[in-house]
Amino acid sequence: MGKGNKIYTCPIDLTIDVIGGKWSMWIIWSLLEKELRFGELKRCIPNITEKMLIQQLRLLESFQVISRKVYTQVPPKVEYSLTDRGKKLKPILMSIREWGIEHLHQISANE
Repeated sequence: MGKGNKIYTCPIDLTIDVIGGKWSMWIIWSLLEKELRFGELKRCIPNITEKMLIQQLRLLESFQVISRKVYTQVPPKVEYSLTDRGKKLKPILMSIREWGIEHLHQISANE
Protein backbone atom coordinates (compact mmCIF):
# COMPACT_ATOMS: atom_id res chain seq x y z
CA MET A 1 0.00 0.00 0.00
CA GLY A 2 1.21 3.50 -0.78
CA LYS A 3 4.63 4.80 -1.69
CA GLY A 4 6.32 1.96 -3.54
CA ASN A 5 4.90 -0.64 -1.14
CA LYS A 6 6.79 0.99 1.73
CA ILE A 7 6.26 -0.79 5.03
CA TYR A 8 5.17 1.66 7.69
CA THR A 9 6.02 1.24 11.35
CA CYS A 10 5.16 4.81 12.37
CA PRO A 11 1.57 6.07 12.04
CA ILE A 12 2.74 9.69 11.74
CA ASP A 13 5.02 8.75 8.84
CA LEU A 14 2.07 7.13 7.06
CA THR A 15 -0.21 10.11 7.69
CA ILE A 16 2.38 12.60 6.44
CA ASP A 17 2.90 10.54 3.29
CA VAL A 18 -0.86 10.54 2.65
CA ILE A 19 -1.71 14.19 3.35
CA GLY A 20 1.68 15.88 3.39
CA GLY A 21 2.09 16.41 -0.33
CA LYS A 22 1.48 19.87 -1.78
CA TRP A 23 -1.71 18.77 -3.55
CA SER A 24 -3.00 15.86 -1.47
CA MET A 25 -5.12 17.89 0.92
CA TRP A 26 -6.51 19.99 -1.95
CA ILE A 27 -7.67 16.81 -3.68
CA ILE A 28 -9.13 15.27 -0.54
CA TRP A 29 -10.82 18.56 0.41
CA SER A 30 -12.36 18.83 -3.07
CA LEU A 31 -13.81 15.33 -2.77
CA LEU A 32 -15.27 15.73 0.72
CA GLU A 33 -18.77 16.57 -0.49
CA LYS A 34 -19.15 14.76 -3.81
CA GLU A 35 -17.61 12.69 -6.58
CA LEU A 36 -15.77 14.68 -9.22
CA ARG A 37 -14.48 14.04 -12.69
CA PHE A 38 -10.85 14.77 -13.58
CA GLY A 39 -11.62 18.14 -15.20
CA GLU A 40 -13.78 19.19 -12.27
CA LEU A 41 -10.99 18.32 -9.85
CA LYS A 42 -8.46 20.24 -11.91
CA ARG A 43 -10.70 23.34 -11.82
CA CYS A 44 -10.96 23.05 -8.02
CA ILE A 45 -7.19 23.13 -7.56
CA PRO A 46 -5.43 26.28 -8.72
CA ASN A 47 -2.12 25.88 -10.54
CA ILE A 48 -1.94 22.06 -10.52
CA THR A 49 -0.73 20.55 -13.77
CA GLU A 50 -2.49 17.60 -15.36
CA LYS A 51 0.62 15.47 -14.87
CA MET A 52 0.80 16.30 -11.16
CA LEU A 53 -2.93 15.72 -10.67
CA ILE A 54 -2.63 12.30 -12.30
CA GLN A 55 0.36 11.42 -10.09
CA GLN A 56 -1.40 12.55 -6.92
CA LEU A 57 -4.62 10.73 -7.79
CA ARG A 58 -2.65 7.52 -8.35
CA LEU A 59 -0.81 7.98 -5.06
CA LEU A 60 -4.02 8.61 -3.10
CA GLU A 61 -5.60 5.63 -4.83
CA SER A 62 -2.64 3.45 -3.80
CA PHE A 63 -3.23 4.53 -0.18
CA GLN A 64 -6.91 3.57 -0.65
CA VAL A 65 -7.97 7.13 0.22
CA ILE A 66 -9.75 7.72 -3.07
CA SER A 67 -11.42 5.43 -5.56
CA ARG A 68 -11.64 5.74 -9.30
CA LYS A 69 -14.82 4.63 -11.03
CA VAL A 70 -14.70 4.13 -14.80
CA TYR A 71 -18.00 4.18 -16.67
CA THR A 72 -18.20 2.22 -19.91
CA GLN A 73 -19.68 4.85 -22.18
CA VAL A 74 -18.72 7.10 -25.04
CA PRO A 75 -17.09 9.49 -24.35
CA PRO A 76 -15.33 7.76 -21.45
CA LYS A 77 -16.29 8.97 -17.99
CA VAL A 78 -14.19 8.59 -14.84
CA GLU A 79 -15.20 9.82 -11.40
CA TYR A 80 -13.11 10.10 -8.27
CA SER A 81 -14.50 9.83 -4.75
CA LEU A 82 -13.28 9.33 -1.22
CA THR A 83 -13.25 5.83 0.17
CA ASP A 84 -14.40 5.20 3.74
CA ARG A 85 -10.73 5.52 4.73
CA GLY A 86 -10.53 8.86 2.92
CA LYS A 87 -13.71 10.15 4.58
CA LYS A 88 -12.07 9.57 7.96
CA LEU A 89 -9.60 12.33 7.07
CA LYS A 90 -12.37 14.98 7.19
CA PRO A 91 -11.96 15.89 10.88
CA ILE A 92 -8.20 16.12 10.41
CA LEU A 93 -8.57 18.49 7.46
CA MET A 94 -11.20 20.52 9.32
CA SER A 95 -8.81 20.88 12.28
CA ILE A 96 -5.96 21.92 9.99
CA ARG A 97 -8.27 24.46 8.32
CA GLU A 98 -9.38 25.89 11.68
CA TRP A 99 -5.78 26.15 12.86
CA GLY A 100 -4.90 27.94 9.62
CA ILE A 101 -7.79 30.39 9.95
CA GLU A 102 -6.81 31.23 13.53
CA HIS A 103 -3.15 31.70 12.80
CA LEU A 104 -3.59 33.41 9.44
CA HIS A 105 -5.34 36.26 11.24
CA GLN A 106 -2.62 36.40 13.89
CA ILE A 107 0.16 36.40 11.30
CA SER A 108 -1.63 39.07 9.24
CA ALA A 109 -2.11 41.21 12.38
CA ASN A 110 1.64 41.03 13.12
CA GLU A 111 2.70 42.31 9.70
